[in-house]
Amino acid sequence: RCAGRVEVFYENQWGTVCDDHWDLENAGVVCRQLGCGAALSAPVAGHFRAGSGPIWLDDVNCMGTELALSHCRSKGWGNNNCHHGEDAGVVCAGNTQQKLWGFHGPPLVPSVDSSSPPMDTPAGPAEVRLVGGPNHCSGRVEVMHDHQWGTVCDDDWSFSDASVVCRQLGCG
Repeated sequence: RCAGRVEVFYENQWGTVCDDHWDLENAGVVCRQLGCGAALSAPVAGHFRAGSGPIWLDDVNCMGTELALSHCRSKGWGNNNCHHGEDAGVVCAGNTQQKLWGFHGPPLVPSVDSSSPPMDTPAGPAEVRLVGGPNHCSGRVEVMHDHQWGTVCDDDWSFSDASVVCRQLGCG
């Protein structure tokens, strides 16, 4: 079964979500994001044992239609009045081996190789798109170069790199 303490990856670090106002709507967004089907319950009070590290989100308030937990309202990243005895959890109907946001091992997305010689770049940001995903905020990263779309190598690709692409596309 797909169930456990909810953890999110932010600023290159895994952290927990506080259970203040945690409900089935919030759990539903997490379960859907993980590809785990519907939420069966939204356990609170560290039901799946207390986590460690930062508590990234508090007072999460999802409408239930969001594509990702990061799209829900909250106090903001790192702003909380919680302790790890208040870590939120989910119990979903389906099964999965994925971690939150689909990262299982290194994410297969692009990177910048700092050992490569510099290349000519336009004054503004390159045109970027995501292809092959279920919506415009997920999929394989492609960039426009010389009036042609091309893929980006995933060597050393990081969460920070993915965040830049997401921000550029207005996906959070």
